Amino acid sequence: MTTAKDLFIIAIGPTPQHAVGQGDLSLALAGAELVDLIDAGVVSVDEDHIVAAGSSAPDDRLLAEAAAQLVRQPPHERVEDWLWRRGRDLSAAYQADLEGSGDLTSKRSGRLPFSPLRVEPADTPVHSRAADRWQQKEPVLTALASVLGISHEESDDEPGLDDDAVTAVVAAAHDAVMELEAARQRRTIENATFANIWRGP
Repeated sequence: MTTAKDLFIIAIGPTPQHAVGQGDLSLALAGAELVDLIDAGVVSVDEDHIVAAGSSAPDDRLLAEAAAQLVRQPPHERVEDWLWRRGRDLSAAYQADLEGSGDLTSKRSGRLPFSPLRVEPADTPVHSRAADRWQQKEPVLTALASVLGISHEESDDEPGLDDDAVTAVVAAAHDAVMELEAARQRRTIENATFANIWRGP
């Protein structure tokens, strides 16, 4: 399992206080992948740039795919640029991967046969691992979940991160999610303005 898969399971589980947008989740998943690549020694972070190392590719398919997409020659890619590039439609890729492995299941949200389908974690060891990390307030998972507005109900206290590179990634993910939300708000205002022009006085 990877931090990104754990984060996906937490994000779609019953614990979040609100629905998580696919764009927000994709950016956070890209951050989670980068954290795991740092932990595996595949990359390091020099200020806000990602520097690829010579370590072997991870065993996980999606994480290996992320490693293969690294910019390995100078000028090195900025963390935030990586999040936007790698994060494109990443939540859909993780959903497909977890559904394929049987770790996600689709259920109807109501009793009627035409009720919308809702994806939720299956009762598997993968789900148990993610739930254990979350219950133990594992610092990296907790910090990445907070980027999505997900926090522990019993406490707002978050364990501190003791790695500068990981801290930089989490901060960049937070900034990217805030930027995406600002873009959504601008689009909403523009659409409302356009509608008012057509509607007339």
